Amino acid sequence: MQAEHTADAPARIHWTEEGQPRSARWRSESGMPPPKKVVIADDKTPADVAYRLACEGTALLWRGDFHNARQLLQALARRADHKGGRARAPKVPASPADAFHLHRQAQSQRARTLAMLLLPFEADYSVPLRRAPDVKQACNEAYGRGDEPFVASMRELLGLIGAHEWRKNGVEIAALGARIHPHYGVFSPIRGEYVALVADAPLPPACALAFDIGTGTGVLAALLAQRGVGRVVATDMDARALSCARENLQRLGVSDSVEVVQADLFPEGRANLVVCNPPWLPGRPSSSIEYAVYDPDSRMLKGFLNGLAAHLAQGGEGWLILSDLAEHLGLRPREQLLALIAAGGLQVIERHDVRPTHPRAADPSDPLHAARAAELTSLWRLRAL
Repeated sequence: MQAEHTADAPARIHWTEEGQPRSARWRSESGMPPPKKVVIADDKTPADVAYRLACEGTALLWRGDFHNARQLLQALARRADHKGGRARAPKVPASPADAFHLHRQAQSQRARTLAMLLLPFEADYSVPLRRAPDVKQACNEAYGRGDEPFVASMRELLGLIGAHEWRKNGVEIAALGARIHPHYGVFSPIRGEYVALVADAPLPPACALAFDIGTGTGVLAALLAQRGVGRVVATDMDARALSCARENLQRLGVSDSVEVVQADLFPEGRANLVVCNPPWLPGRPSSSIEYAVYDPDSRMLKGFLNGLAAHLAQGGEGWLILSDLAEHLGLRPREQLLALIAAGGLQVIERHDVRPTHPRAADPSDPLHAARAAELTSLWRLRAL
């Protein structure tokens, strides 16, 4: 019951079933390696047994009813949450940074445990289980066209289904007066306060060209076009983001004035306005979508500030949209940010601040509540010296 992976072939997962060795392709959007131990589980498998095996790193390939698998996953989640909470006295963090790292560690361990419940998929993305829903469209949106049977975690499938609903229904953006439809793997603009900052900040005089660096869903590029910027160039490195942005811009009727290009940060040339909303926390992402939250060694932030002056037209501005949550968590002091701005040959014209409105900012049970309650999201208006 081993798993294998080579540079030339997709990872495969192996198990024994009814006395016969079997294998299938392994899929994991989070980059989780295929489990090394796999057992068969079904409707008769007790939740306590399943949880013990999952904690030990043994995966359970489900052969029972699909709805019962969902109930088992919920049971595993309850046990994981209980283990991390009331079952033992929690470690008291020595600092906000310690609280953050403990929180990330607990999240990672919980995710690994819950990912141990596996489902089989056919090449056409049908799930060969009783009462399994039709998930073909959700899988096609995330994976592209299917080519062979595979195994993936049930938790990943539920993420695909949730992303499909987000994409179908969209997210209402008050500043746009319209909905943005995020694709799977592209961060959803649910934190509307940063969009409002871009909607309200005064545009530079005669703003004929703007760059939107790391466009994601295209929400800020669309907003700039709506505000009357003559031409916007939106960049991203991720293929999913590029496709998502193009689709949203076309739906919003601004695709004629917004060009979406694949680029690492800046496109060619100089613009009157260069906008960037980099990941807000320095840290290592644990999945592809976390690259919108965690910026390893602040690479994108540093790249933007170091290259901004060279891409500003005479009298142009750079808008850096950044939360100070990293400061309250002890991950990046304000002095470091100010030093990066100065090192880029930039000066601060003005800063616009807004407090977050998301529910966790007012939830005292959140492990990072103190930092979240103090958080400000800022739009830093910068210009070249």
